[in-house]
Amino acid sequence: MTSSQVIRVLILTGISFFVALSLTPVVTRILYKYKAGKQIRSSESAPVFYSLHQKKEGTPTMGGVIIWVTVLGLSAVFFLLNYFFGGFWSRLNFIDRGQTYLPIAIMLIAAILGLTDDILGVKRIGPHGGGISIKHKLLMYFIIALAGAYWFAVKLGWSTLYVPFLGLTEIDGWYIPLFLFIIVATAFSADITDGLDGLLGGVSLFSFGSLAVVSFVLGRYDLAAFSSMIVGALLAFLWFNIYPARFFMGDTGSMALGITLGVVAMLTNTVLFLPFFAPILVIESISVIIQTISKKFFKKKVFISTPIHHHFEALGWPESRVTMRFWIISAISNGLGLVLFFLSRVILR
Repeated sequence: MTSSQVIRVLILTGISFFVALSLTPVVTRILYKYKAGKQIRSSESAPVFYSLHQKKEGTPTMGGVIIWVTVLGLSAVFFLLNYFFGGFWSRLNFIDRGQTYLPIAIMLIAAILGLTDDILGVKRIGPHGGGISIKHKLLMYFIIALAGAYWFAVKLGWSTLYVPFLGLTEIDGWYIPLFLFIIVATAFSADITDGLDGLLGGVSLFSFGSLAVVSFVLGRYDLAAFSSMIVGALLAFLWFNIYPARFFMGDTGSMALGITLGVVAMLTNTVLFLPFFAPILVIESISVIIQTISKKFFKKKVFISTPIHHHFEALGWPESRVTMRFWIISAISNGLGLVLFFLSRVILR
C-alpha cells in the first residue's frame, strides 16, 4: 500500500512538472504580447529598491499562473476522469473533502485575487501605481483566513494543536485566532519574500517538499499528492525564474503559495514546525517588523532596506548569491525540521 502511494506521488510530481514546463512558452508569449511588465516603485517612495531593481522594469509578471493553473487544472482533470471512468484514474484523483477541498479552494481564490492585484499594478492603478495597498491586502488575507478557520473549526471540528515532543493539546477557543494568524502571516511573508529572481519559488519548493513528506507519513496521501504537485510545478517554474528571470512570479503566485502553505501546515498540524519549514519567510517578515518599529519609534533604520534580501543586495551581494544562500538556509532548516518531526513521533509512541 505504502509503496503504491510513493509511486503515485512521484508520478503526479512528474506529470505536474512536464505540464507546467509545457505551459511556460504559452504563458510567456501571452505576457509579452500584452506587455504585462512589472512596474518598479518610484525612486521617491523606495529609493534603495529602485536603485537596485530599475533595470528589471518591464520584465513580465504574473508568471505564477503557471504554478496554480497546473496544479488546479490537473486536479480538475483527474477528478473528472475518475468521476466518469473510474478505474485507473481513481489512483490519480486526490480531491478529498477532509484533505484537499480547502487548500484547492483557497489556492484558487488567492490566485485570482493576486492576479487582480498584478493587473492593477501593470496598469499603474493603486498607491504609487503598484496595485492593491498593503492594508487592503492584509484585509483580503484576513477574510480568506476567516473562511478557512470556519471550515476547520466548524466543518472539520478541529480544536487541537500538535506540540512537538508533547503531543496534541486542546486549545478550544484559541484555534480560530491561531488559524487567522498563521494564514495572514504566511500570505504576508510570501508576498514580501517574492523580491528576487527565484527566491520565493526556491524556498517554497523546500517548504512544500517537507509538507509532502509530513503528509505522507501521517497517512494523508491525497494531501501529500497535492503538495507534491506544487513541488513539480515549482520545479518547472524555477527553470525559467532563476536569475536572470524570464518572468516574475507576481502576487498571483506569491499569494496562492503563501496562503496554501499556511493551510497545509494547519491540515498536518505542524504549525510549530513552520519556522523550520519556512525559515526565510519568517526572517523576511521579522526584518520588516523590526524596521517598521525602529523607524516609527526611534526614527532610524536597522537595515539599509527591507525585506532583508534587499539589505544584502545594498551591501553589494549579487542577487544570485543572496538567492542561493537563502536556498541553502532553507534546505538545512527543512532537513532539521523533518528530523525533529520524526524524533517527536518516535518519542511520543
